[in-house]
Amino acid sequence: MKMIQEAVKNTNGSRPEKVLQFGEGNFLRAFADWMIDKANNDGVYDGSVVLCQPIAQGLKDLINQQDGIYTLAMRGSEHGQSVEKIEVLTSVSRCINPYEDYDALMELARSKTLEVVVSNTTEAGIAYHAGDALTDRPPVSFPAKVTAFLYERFRAFNGAADRGLLFLPVELIDNNGSELKRIILKYAREWKLGEAFILWIEQANHFTSTLVDRIVTGYPRDEAAEFEKKLGYKDNLIDTCELFNLWVIEGRKEWADILPIHKTDANVIWTDDVRPYKKRKVRILNGAHTSTVLAAYLAGYDIVMDFMKDDIIRNFMNHVIYHEVIPTLDLPREDLETFAAAVNDRFANPYIKHKLLDIALNSCSKFAARCLPSLLDYFDLNKQLPKCLTFSLAAFLKFYQGSYQDGAYTGTRSDGTQYLVRDSEEVLRFFADAWSKNSVSDTVRMILSHQDFWSGRDLTLIPGLTEAVVTHLENMERQPVKEIMTQLIGE
Repeated sequence: MKMIQEAVKNTNGSRPEKVLQFGEGNFLRAFADWMIDKANNDGVYDGSVVLCQPIAQGLKDLINQQDGIYTLAMRGSEHGQSVEKIEVLTSVSRCINPYEDYDALMELARSKTLEVVVSNTTEAGIAYHAGDALTDRPPVSFPAKVTAFLYERFRAFNGAADRGLLFLPVELIDNNGSELKRIILKYAREWKLGEAFILWIEQANHFTSTLVDRIVTGYPRDEAAEFEKKLGYKDNLIDTCELFNLWVIEGRKEWADILPIHKTDANVIWTDDVRPYKKRKVRILNGAHTSTVLAAYLAGYDIVMDFMKDDIIRNFMNHVIYHEVIPTLDLPREDLETFAAAVNDRFANPYIKHKLLDIALNSCSKFAARCLPSLLDYFDLNKQLPKCLTFSLAAFLKFYQGSYQDGAYTGTRSDGTQYLVRDSEEVLRFFADAWSKNSVSDTVRMILSHQDFWSGRDLTLIPGLTEAVVTHLENMERQPVKEIMTQLIGE
């Protein structure tokens, strides 16, 4: 069978190399590189992407063997129907490994066509590493690599103001762009590279902070043979993802034309404040997960797409989203409801088997970050408790009811299934102690008053919350979880 590079013409990879991308993995190839390919095909852009491995081990050889060409399968649910869209992407020109060929990276720094730097070096990537030096080939940390790269560019173009770059980091940390800039400036001063270089970083380069959202499931190992038969060629870099995509970029609107991916039908938003969009994602998407999956697991489900077929649980989740979360958010209602509708399609995706126990990992901190703010905001707005989020809090406590067996903290749901509760040892020890108390009321008061869990707040001071959680937990001993949910959404 032919390889993909023998079967497909590389239509975009020979365009001017305008984008340097630190990160050659599944996510960026299914996200940023797909958007750039789309912009090329739509005639609103004329550029290709050079990939750079952020670590020594990576996909460089595979990518170059296939001339940067790969297949992207976007799969999901739209309006209750399964949808699969397959595209061949050719926006990548090549991939370099700076650990093997550092000069190739420095050569790019001197490129007259380069305009943009995209990065995905994991949450830990944008961090300072003591001891990195300009003479390292390459330095250890990603910001140190970028500092050396920018200094080479600064010298090559004599500090020309029009040779700065647009930075689009997608690492999952708050203020990723400003944090990257802060550490670059720290290295520039530590390495004594001069005030003129520091001023050029500040004035000629544009650092955006971004929010990204797309579930990328990567290489379909179990379906590779099926894809080969369907496509008629072999592709060692097939990437799979959901249909939904969102890139929110915080920066000056005029910077958008440097990389005009917003002019396609990709879901790209330029804004002067990314925070409302992050809040929307955390409260609606992540909040819907965390507020529902523990109760759904206790009700007997193991996979997200399975509980989405249950009207009771799906309606419970939607009550949380539409009646208890959306009213607390600042964006236009229509925008929030459109996002919420997409969440329903995403959770019902028949191609993604997302295990509830995987989502349940570290639920203590997740509930505090994703669900508790909505519960508190709802209470402040309405002077009453949100009934479904309050039940979600009780379901979280119930899920964490367990005991240590052979060193593992284990819970048991009503059907007799034993499950591993995964969280930090400190959290699990606390819950084991709390659930050893003489009464449910004592247990709930101990947990809700533990301010370390709740950002310094004692939740027992919220009128009626302790009593409501105790009642839900006592009811869960007598009634099926779904029966309680039915009563809540029917009230």
